[in-house]
Amino acid sequence: MSDTMQRRSFLKAAVLGAVSVQAISLATRSEAAALPALDPSDATAKALGYAVDATKVDAKAHPMYKPGQKCGTCVQFQGKATDAEGACNLFAGKAVKGAGWCTVWAQKPGA
Repeated sequence: MSDTMQRRSFLKAAVLGAVSVQAISLATRSEAAALPALDPSDATAKALGYAVDATKVDAKAHPMYKPGQKCGTCVQFQGKATDAEGACNLFAGKAVKGAGWCTVWAQKPGA
């Protein structure tokens, strides 16, 4: 009987854990969607050369920019590469455009 109870307890804990992970994932995405957009004239945004549209980055002013780089594929971006916008580790409490770019861009593994 104790084996049955342990198995039930284990299965119950596993189901609760899976549900919790899904709930946290959904809550995190909702929070990111609720963030205000980063203003390109923000002091930090200016200092890091943030552009809302990476295809319009001035390559002479930012020689480290390479075509194809964008926030959605940056390791700092807290979303999927295909997300229109998301949170960024560099701009706390603000959402950046997935198509944007800044001088701190670094390739996200697998993107």
